[in-house]
Parts: sequence; structure tokens; C-alpha cells
Amino acid sequence: MATLGEQLIRLLEAYGVELVFGIPGVHTVELYRGLDASAIRHVAPRHEQGAGFMADGYARTSGKPGVAFVITGPGVSNIATAMAQAYADSIPMLVVSSVNHLPALGMEAGALHELRRQGLVAGQCAAFSHTVMTPAQLPAVLARAFAIFEGERPRPVHIEIPVDLLDAPADDLDLSRPAALLPPAPHPDALAAAAAALGTAARPLILAGGGAVTAANGLVGLAETLAAPVVMTNNARGLLPPAHPLAVPASPSLQAVRALIAESDVVLAVASEFGRTDYDMYERGGLAFPGRLIRIEIDAQQMRRGGVPEFPLLGAAAPALAALQAALSGHRPQNAEGAARAAATRQAAMSELSPAMRADLAFLDRIRARLGDAAIVGDSTQAVYAGSLYHAAPSPRSWFNSSTGYGTLGYAPPAAIGAALASGRRVVSLAGDGGFQFTAPEISVAVETAAPVLFIVWNNRGYGEIKRYMVDAGIAPVGVDLQTPDFVALGRACGLRSEKAETLEAFDTLLKAAAAAPGPMLIEIDEAVARDFA
Repeated sequence: MATLGEQLIRLLEAYGVELVFGIPGVHTVELYRGLDASAIRHVAPRHEQGAGFMADGYARTSGKPGVAFVITGPGVSNIATAMAQAYADSIPMLVVSSVNHLPALGMEAGALHELRRQGLVAGQCAAFSHTVMTPAQLPAVLARAFAIFEGERPRPVHIEIPVDLLDAPADDLDLSRPAALLPPAPHPDALAAAAAALGTAARPLILAGGGAVTAANGLVGLAETLAAPVVMTNNARGLLPPAHPLAVPASPSLQAVRALIAESDVVLAVASEFGRTDYDMYERGGLAFPGRLIRIEIDAQQMRRGGVPEFPLLGAAAPALAALQAALSGHRPQNAEGAARAAATRQAAMSELSPAMRADLAFLDRIRARLGDAAIVGDSTQAVYAGSLYHAAPSPRSWFNSSTGYGTLGYAPPAAIGAALASGRRVVSLAGDGGFQFTAPEISVAVETAAPVLFIVWNNRGYGEIKRYMVDAGIAPVGVDLQTPDFVALGRACGLRSEKAETLEAFDTLLKAAAAAPGPMLIEIDEAVARDFA
């Protein structure tokens, strides 16, 4: 007899799932009966929030859904923050939880791990949450989840299974995977109209959002055809490499980028939601598009948020860009000054940054210089804030963080582990001392799994960015100066090679060591030392 828990594992295998992050509990042990005999690797984080962040980092790096198993009640509430970050950034994540026995649902009779209307809690940060009420429902619900991952705006999905169903007989379930969905393409008439507008543009511009990471080649090709600068938002960095003359790796919140948008006669926005943390971080007012606006969006509702386009192209980025490229075959730009416009914007954007921010960017550049194309996964911390405003990543999926969108702390260490397990290459976790302490226990997972993560702790002994904000606002700093642990001793206690960089020369030497060593490592550096790069 095959139980529902065992059949779930077989279904996940059919969908190509290779890795699951989870913490076993008495309410989920029946999932593990099938897991041990499967080809799916299991990684045990130290907290369910860590499981969610690891699934997030895995998904951003691999392009495949990150999967997490959590228990009833506290498992769901603990992972909710990670789900919310993934929801804000359109990251595919499948969270499978248990829920109390069917007779106990809604009774509020004090059952173990009971969370009132658990599905509603998870549903607030998911595309949908579904309670499986019979074994027969599971294949259809899982198919719905992967339909979202394949054919819609990807976001987390939560599936909860009552404890008494996990070991229920389920021999007769259909374990086959439905045919994969092809990404939807915009209507040909809409594409023709948009191509005509681009074909007559004198000063075209492309705004690339995080959803464009699946279409890097098409984006570069179209930009070169149009001689159009490409502004890359935080989650789109690396779509054009740093040396590309059309690349603008700067935030649309900067005045220089806003000026570029304002002087462009046709703007093509590719999978970018025009969110405030990307486009109006300084709260200077709503974003305006004086020229003609084209939007490629897989989410119809986004066409009515932010800038409403004259030419809405409803569909996925890759087929839409390919169709535009085909329609513009043989096109000659009306104005070949795109590279000059991009260069002027890069220079003006950099000049807007404070000396401290420019020092932070030099710090990031030094990491890049020593570690090459290593991915940098950032927390909400000062050097990452600077990078979110201006940082040239070497390739897609090599720069992401939690400084925009939901903006949680504690993201970087576990997300970097998930990213490293997905790619097998060196990944840098960059977190401040405050944020690092949110999820510091997860560094043990890097040791357990031999994940090639370099944990860099940017230490200013507190919540430095919030302290500065309070001082600037005339508020006496309270709660922002922290007693921080000895991070080197903590790392060594967890089994990592751990060192403190007392000078820039020492930091450089440690980066070289990290580049040469395959395993995890921790470097602590004081903010004052890091900013000597200026």
C-alpha cells in the first residue's frame, strides 16, 4: 500500500523536484517515509524561516521552484516571512505543510500546533493556499501549483495536508505529470503595433524588471537592434554585462535615470512592476512617462498599476521579445546615440551617490575582482542598499537581495546557501551584523552540505542604517546599538574557517583564500575598514 505522503514524493519527482528544505516534526513524519527512498535530496535548516529563504535562493538561481516542508502551526507562521519576500519578488516556491486532523479543523479545541484558519495565514503571502480534503485532490492541486510556476506570474503556493490523510491509502492516484505549459505570448496585433512604435523611435529606452531574467539573450538582441539603453532594476542586474555600452545598472529611483525616462520618446518596460522600492525609493512623486509606453507583462493586473501602457503586450518576456526582434529584423535605429545616452546616465547616476555609498560600491567591486562571477546574495544592509542603487552584476541571477520589495532581515545567509546548492559555485552572503543574527544558526547548514558560501559580516555593531535615519530625523537613537557576538568564534564553533579582516590588505588576502577554497568560509569586517576602499 502506498500512502498519500509517499505518493506526494513521487509526484514531486515527476515534476522534476530535486531538493527539499524541511524540518521534520511529528505532524510531517509520514512525508519522510517516501522521501528516503526517492532521488530527492533533503536539507534540514535550523528554522522554518531559513527553509523558506533557502528555497527562495534556490529558485532565483536555478529558475526552478524552491520546495519546503513545514509542520502545522509554528512551521507555517515561521515560514510566512520568507513566503512574503518571495511573493513580493515573484519567486516560485512550493510550501507543503501538515495541518491538524480532519475532525479537529476549525474546532479550536487545543490540538497540538493548532493555528486558527492556518490556510488564511499562508494565503496572504501565496498565489493560493489549498487544504487537501481527500487523497484524490492532491494531483490536481499540485498541477495547479506548477501551472502558476510555468505559465503565470510565479509566486509561492501553499498546500496543507491533514495529518490523518498523510498515511491514508492512495494507491490509485495518477502520478503522471501533465504536459508542461509553454509561456504565453502576446497577441500578434498588439506585437505589430508595439514594433511599429519602436521602429520609429528616435530615443528608445528599455526598462528591465526581475521577470526578464528568463529572457536575457532576447533582451540584449533587441536593445542592440534599437540602440536602446537598458535600465536594470535591482532584480534584473546582469542582464547586460558591465562592459556593454547600453547597460545602465542603476536604480530608476535616481534622478539621472528618471531624466533618461523623461527624455525617451518610446519606453519598453519588460516584466517590471514599477514598485516604489525600485522606482520611487526617495518618495519624490509618482513615476511619469512623457513618451509612449509599451509594457510586456505576464500579469494582466499589472497593466493597470503604475504606468498604464499605450501598447500592452500581455505575455511572458521571452516570446514577446523574440517576436519584437523578428518584427524589427533589418531595422536601422533612427538615432545611434544610445550608447552615449547610457554612458551619460551612468556617470550622472554615480555622481548622485554619497561618498559613503561610493565606498560601499568599491567594496562590492573588490569582491567581484577577487571572486569573478560569484553570485552576491544580500541582506537589508548598507553596502547592499548602495548596490541596489548602482551595481553592475556580471550575469543574470548573480545579484539579488532583500533590500527592495518586502525588505526583510536575515535573508542573505540562508538564501545564499540555497543558491549555492542550486549552482554548485561560489556564492557570497553579504549581511550586516544585525541582520546576520536573525538567521546565524543556518551557517551550520553550509558546513553540513559543504555549500560553497562565503559569509561576509559587515559589522557596525548595530542597525547602522536605521540609526542614521533616526539621527537625520532628529530622533534620539534607541534600540539600534547592539551587543554583537564574536562572529569569528561563532563561525569556528559551527565548523567554518572564520577570520576577521582588520585591514583592506587582510580582506584582500582572505578573498583570495575564499576563491581557492571549495568549502564555506566566514569573514568579518568592520564598516570603517570596509569603507577605506574609497
